[in-house]
Amino acid sequence: MKVAVYGAGGVGAYFGGRLAQAGADVHLIARGDHLDALQRDGLRVESVSGDFSMELPATDDPADVGRCDVVLFTVKSFDTEAAAREVRPLLGDDTAVVSLQNGLDNETKLAAEIGREHVMGGVAYIFSTIAEPGVVEHTGGPTSFTYGELDGARSDRATRFLEWCDRADGMDAELSESIQTDLWEKAAFICAQAGMTATVRLPLGEIRSHEESWEMYRRLIDEVCRVGRATGAELRDGTVSQWMDFADDLGADSYSSLHYDMTHEKPMELEALHGTVVRRGRENDVAVPMNEAVYAILQPWAQRNA
Repeated sequence: MKVAVYGAGGVGAYFGGRLAQAGADVHLIARGDHLDALQRDGLRVESVSGDFSMELPATDDPADVGRCDVVLFTVKSFDTEAAAREVRPLLGDDTAVVSLQNGLDNETKLAAEIGREHVMGGVAYIFSTIAEPGVVEHTGGPTSFTYGELDGARSDRATRFLEWCDRADGMDAELSESIQTDLWEKAAFICAQAGMTATVRLPLGEIRSHEESWEMYRRLIDEVCRVGRATGAELRDGTVSQWMDFADDLGADSYSSLHYDMTHEKPMELEALHGTVVRRGRENDVAVPMNEAVYAILQPWAQRNA
């Protein structure tokens, strides 16, 4: 199986590296100093599940890679449209472009550029980032992702990719028949974790220790769930309590990528997260005051960092 990782950062490079270990033909698409290091020294992954290094072909031009069976699309949400316009050299008739991005509406933007028939939705569960150019640091999380066709079909191409994922150590994959539900469920958690750590600018442990802050965390999850249901996603009744239990077990020093980007003067995924929830809430007449508050507080930072 030939796999391209478009946006070979913490998420994409980790899963791409694991698939390469299993024998897949993996190509990394990156840019800047990170690309230079990948080409010069290869990929190095420092992982709580076991470190590994490998040399993989890396480029900033999809035309160098050519047609693939699967494209793991792992760019930041604010780069979705621009990156989607560059994907076409990777596409064959049956190529699947699997979005493993934060936020909502990434799949819609992808489909508008390359055609809905090529797009699969996906959600990744892993804590990893680029520690330095060419080096991915995986600090925790389940190292798993869920993906599926947008219409819920169990396609041959999705099944073939799952077989390859099952061969790989250090990662798990699940094929979903309701990926829209999965996307909204993950967004519910991210909006709470990212929204609270970025606005409070303190780690999760201190948020949990204050009743009012912990209640706002819960309400953020609940609001996203209600908006998701209003759009037609069939979220489970226990989603809020499940995520609260999950967050209660996270390390007290946990932050979020949104907090990291804000404090390191990097572009932020605010629009794909709270911005989309606010807009979808208004479209479906669902009140989302907690998400509106987070969006209002972080907008100046997002504009400054952009």
